[in-house]
Amino acid sequence: MSRDAPGTLRAVAVPTEHGGWGFTLEPILLGLAVAPGPAGAGLAAAALAVFLARRPLRVLTADLRARRRLPRTATALWVLAACSAVIAGGLALAATTGAGPFWWALAAAVPAAAVQVAADLAHRNRDFLAEAAGAVAMGAAAPAIALAAGWDAGPAFGLWAVIAARAVPSILLVRAQIRRGRGEPGRPAACYGAHALALAAVGTLAGVSTVPRAAVGAVALLWAWAAFSLRRPPVPARTLGWTQMLTGLLVVALTALGHHLGW
Repeated sequence: MSRDAPGTLRAVAVPTEHGGWGFTLEPILLGLAVAPGPAGAGLAAAALAVFLARRPLRVLTADLRARRRLPRTATALWVLAACSAVIAGGLALAATTGAGPFWWALAAAVPAAAVQVAADLAHRNRDFLAEAAGAVAMGAAAPAIALAAGWDAGPAFGLWAVIAARAVPSILLVRAQIRRGRGEPGRPAACYGAHALALAAVGTLAGVSTVPRAAVGAVALLWAWAAFSLRRPPVPARTLGWTQMLTGLLVVALTALGHHLGW
C-alpha cells in the first residue's frame, strides 16, 4: 500500500485544511500564554484532539452511510477512539485541577461547533460559514483555559473576542486572495467591512478594560495588512499560508504581552 493510500494513518488522521492548524493553535497558545497551568494543559490537549478528530469522523461517517468497510474505515475508527480518549483525559485533568467553571466556554461554543460538524459531514467544509464557525468554535479554547485558571468571565471571554476578530476577517482575506490568484474579482468590500467591525468590537472591549489595548493595535495591524495585501499582486498559496500563520502569532503575542504588561 502506498504512503498516501486511503487506508493509511496519514490519509485518515492528518487534516487537509491547513488553515485549521492556525485557528486551533492560536487560541491554545493565547490561553496558555496568559493563564498557564495543568488545567490549561489538559484543555489544550483536548482542543487539539477535537481538531484532529474531524477528518476521521468525516471518513467514518461517509463509509457508514455508503455501507462499505475499507481499510481506512478501521483506521478512522481507531484514530477517533484515540482522540476521544485524549479529549476525555484532558477534560478530566482540567476538571480536577481547574480553579474555575471552564465549561461555560465549551457550552458557548456548541452552536458554532454544530454548524461546522454539520458542514463537515455534508462535505461543505470549504464554505465560508463552515470555516468561520469552525474557527470561532476552536477559539473557545482560550476563554476555557482562562476560566480554568480562575479568571473572571469578562476578561476570559474577551480573549475569545480577540480570536474571533482575528479569524473571521482573515478567512475573508484568504478567500479574496485565492479568487484574485484565479483571475477572478477579489470582492474586497466584505473583507474591509469585517476588519472594520472586528476593530470596532475589540476597541469597545478595550474601552471597558475587558481586553488589553495592545489587542486593538494587533487587530488594526491585521486591517492594514489586508489593505496592503489586496493592493499587491496575488501571492502563491504557500506564501499566503505562511503570512497568515505569522499574523496570527502576532495577534497572540501582542495580546499576551498586553495582558502581562498592562497595556
